[in-house]
Amino acid sequence: MASQAGGWASSTLPARIVTDLGGRIRKGIETAGAMIVLAIEAVASAATDMVRRKFSWSEFLLQAWFMSRVSVLPTILVAIPFGIIVSIQVGGVAAQIGAQSFSGAVNGIGVLRQGAPLVTSIMIAGAVGAAITSDLGARTIREEVDALKVMGINPVQRLVAPRVVAALVVAFFLNIVVASTSIVTGYILNVGGGQVSSGTYIAAFVSFAQPSDLFLASGKALIFGFIATIVACHKGLTASGGAKGVADAVNESVVISVIALAMVNVALTQAYVMLAPARIA
Repeated sequence: MASQAGGWASSTLPARIVTDLGGRIRKGIETAGAMIVLAIEAVASAATDMVRRKFSWSEFLLQAWFMSRVSVLPTILVAIPFGIIVSIQVGGVAAQIGAQSFSGAVNGIGVLRQGAPLVTSIMIAGAVGAAITSDLGARTIREEVDALKVMGINPVQRLVAPRVVAALVVAFFLNIVVASTSIVTGYILNVGGGQVSSGTYIAAFVSFAQPSDLFLASGKALIFGFIATIVACHKGLTASGGAKGVADAVNESVVISVIALAMVNVALTQAYVMLAPARIA
């Protein structure tokens, strides 16, 4: 009997795994669909309110200031060591192949195309996204969101749209801060360390950099900020189960944002390489 029970349990184990996997996939698809719907509603609400002059600019300014306050200093503190690491690695490889004169181009363009948007996205997802999720999650479990619905106020219009617009503005300027900080850090290390002259470093960067590189970095920052904010708002508005539910929502928000931003970054980079090939100086 024991052997039969063991055989029956082992035979049902694969079925249970398949069922659990199917449930997780279905839940993931439903979550992705809900986030897409929320994104469309937020964009439509923001655009409509701006046209009708009903957009909550006070909430926008409050959220923009809050996002800037919690993310600017950590972003700078991350951008400096990031610029140091990139400069050291690029400088070492350039010295090995005798191409120190191109270190400015490689360092600057690498930071501008990839480094700055990625650091910005991580800070938006980690600092700003977590704060948004915890705020909206606390409002949800205290039934403040339900109270807004009872009063006839659309939570997307009142809570989500101003945060999305604020995140776009903050992400754009954070990207500029990261790129400037990292490029200046690389310049100081390479030129101050005597590896290359100031004129050579700047000339290499100017020769190979394209205006489309700046557009790519800015576009990535805006897209990353939008995605991270939508994920954070959705997880906050769907939080349940008290304080533990809010904590779980914050954790899920950060993890989903980082994974989504990494996948989108790969797609955008590949599309850019195909549509805007590197220029030969």
